[in-house]
Amino acid sequence: MPIDPAARAGGILTIDLAAIQGNYRRLQKKLGGTACAAVVKADAYGLGASEVGPALWTAGARRFFVAMPDEGIRLRRSLPDAEIYILGGLFEDAEEAYFGHDLRPVLNSLREVRLWADFRRRRQSRLAAALQIDSGMNRLGLPKEEVTALQQAEDILQNLDLCFVMSHLASADEAGNVQNQEQLTRFRTSLDHFPKLAASLANSSGIFLGAAYHFDLARPGAALYGINPTPGQANPMQPVVQLQARVLQVRNIQPGDRVGYGGRFQAEKPGRIATVAVGYADGFLRYLSDRGSAWFQGTRLPLAGLVSMDVAGVDVTGLPPDRLKPGDLVELLGPNQGVDDLAAQAGTIGYEILTALGRRYHRVYRGA
Repeated sequence: MPIDPAARAGGILTIDLAAIQGNYRRLQKKLGGTACAAVVKADAYGLGASEVGPALWTAGARRFFVAMPDEGIRLRRSLPDAEIYILGGLFEDAEEAYFGHDLRPVLNSLREVRLWADFRRRRQSRLAAALQIDSGMNRLGLPKEEVTALQQAEDILQNLDLCFVMSHLASADEAGNVQNQEQLTRFRTSLDHFPKLAASLANSSGIFLGAAYHFDLARPGAALYGINPTPGQANPMQPVVQLQARVLQVRNIQPGDRVGYGGRFQAEKPGRIATVAVGYADGFLRYLSDRGSAWFQGTRLPLAGLVSMDVAGVDVTGLPPDRLKPGDLVELLGPNQGVDDLAAQAGTIGYEILTALGRRYHRVYRGA
């Protein structure tokens, strides 16, 4: 008799592709006439680009963004007809990989622009790209002086097939941050050098800053996967992931007993500890030790002791005896505790929670 692979897994990660599609459509509606791309870098924020990419294509996405060329090569297998852009730019000596897999670099410096223009001349082929300018983040993109130099270099511009000009917002998740308006102003000024090109500025949170930030193309990522693009307000996106951990053992403890490495948790009264089969090797962050929680049948269960590599301790004293037994599943992400909730407990952001999710989970894709 075949054995269900879920029965062999310490954790079960359920990914709702229909919810991802719904989030994409919700963002597209919010954008009105502005086109909506999809950012699927870091393996679709840890959720599996080979599954997420086609689901987003079905929902209407046609432009996709990844960070590295190898990510683009893998994505091309799932999306043969999509426009795939490499946010990390043009990797020198890798130009043939871009050409062979129809990948479009986001050119981030005047040097990359020249390298791509030279490659196009040698190839004598039409090779598209995007251009990123720095509007104040000081991370990637052409600074002001390089934008001016490029605008004056007509010989280089004639050897580029630029699809659009883009920049990236540093503080879009803080609607009142003055940097948003500063970057918008700088971006508009830079666009004067490229009056015929489409423009792209808004990320997930940027979409919610208003129509002034939308331009011709938006590039949401985190919001697609259920992370709140409007911190401090109700999350307009659907939840996407559910994570359950398998109970390995339940034991009684007495006052003074210690739990886990270093004995950091010490019982003050009689209780029960469940050991669950998820640890920091699975992306369940060690920083959640003694501050995170699990849920079972509507009851919050605090973590007890340090999260270790393969297991974590959960204080189940609040449950009736014999309610929880080995083989049961407790909720780590789900209806009672979303990605942003767990991130707050860990002192981080939802992006890190999702991208840290390990490969040992049994993954279930539903919808789409």
